[in-house]
Amino acid sequence: MRTGRFRLYSAVARSGFRRYATYRTATAAGVFTNTVFGLILAYTYIALWDERPHLGGYDQAQAVTFVWLGQALLAVMALMGGGFEGELIERIRTGDIAIDLYRPADLQTWWLATDLGRGAFQLLGRGALPMLFGALVFELALPADPLRWLAFLVSVVLGAVVSFGIRYLVALSAFWMLDGAGMTQLAMLAGTFFSGMVLPLNVFPGALGEFARALPWSAQLQVPADVLLGTHTGTDLLWTYAFQLGWAAALLLAGRLLQTAATRRVVVQGG
Repeated sequence: MRTGRFRLYSAVARSGFRRYATYRTATAAGVFTNTVFGLILAYTYIALWDERPHLGGYDQAQAVTFVWLGQALLAVMALMGGGFEGELIERIRTGDIAIDLYRPADLQTWWLATDLGRGAFQLLGRGALPMLFGALVFELALPADPLRWLAFLVSVVLGAVVSFGIRYLVALSAFWMLDGAGMTQLAMLAGTFFSGMVLPLNVFPGALGEFARALPWSAQLQVPADVLLGTHTGTDLLWTYAFQLGWAAALLLAGRLLQTAATRRVVVQGG
């Protein structure tokens, strides 16, 4: 039974990967956009770190590396949209969600598998090329140790699950609000600011920095970036994974509870 479920959701994840792989024009446009914004942010960071060397505990090479990691993970974590949530919100609005609930598959796990497949493609198809461009144009602090790259990939996967957990809650809010646009925009703004996409969270002063690093959005960019940059090693790396796992578990549980409540009263606009 468990083997059958695993095969089902593995097939769903592969389908999600293949689905986004067909959008070649959109992928090329995304690579171009990420590269342009990466250049703008890289030169901005260079100017800032020229004035404030070792700001946030990073040297200039690490800061510029953080920029390109952000561009590589932007689509993976769907920090500015492009994930499953828009489709799920629309299915809730139209009432098609009722069909999904009758499927012999768990709704949350189905969308998680779909989103992980999407994220895997975005990492390879949209994230790798801007990162390569950044490495060719700038001096980046990229590790030579393959084990650190492996540790980084583990952190990226955990961050992707945290990202899914946040966006699943946002999508399910449409059961009550009937229009998830407001919540989606709010989540995007929070994700952009508190993930470290604007500035590394290590730069934030005092209590604001502590608060930002404790939020789940930090697990999507700040934490994986610090793993690759070597900030978290040994026992500290295990605590870092525990932080990501803790938020992933809490968000998935909250999503499960909200899903249970939503299925008891399906409120559909216009049908």
